[in-house]
Amino acid sequence: MSLMAYAIPIQPGKTPAWRKWADELNGPRSEEFAVSRERVGVHERTFLQETPQGDLVIVTIEGDDPAGAFARMMAGSDPFTTWFLEHVKEFHGIDPAEMARTASPVLMVDSAAVPVAAR
Repeated sequence: MSLMAYAIPIQPGKTPAWRKWADELNGPRSEEFAVSRERVGVHERTFLQETPQGDLVIVTIEGDDPAGAFARMMAGSDPFTTWFLEHVKEFHGIDPAEMARTASPVLMVDSAAVPVAAR
């Protein structure tokens, strides 16, 4: 299993609407969301991080091929994916398909990789 994470700023003033969207993903659209991620073989978690510089969403994607799965998710054209991507553009001001075409995040530090003797 591999893990990938993205930190994505929320547009100023959009956090309340983003929270309602997250409630939708956890509520009435939760099954569609779960199926969309199962279809590409990943487990996605999303965190809201409030900072003095603005709010961020931290997304983790875990699976055998998170980068490939992310690209497949962003290229989808089914009704759920279309709805999802429209909201990503609205709240984050970015094109997720463009994100999928750029370099993946780079893991820089992993506490589990530190030898036991050094802990």
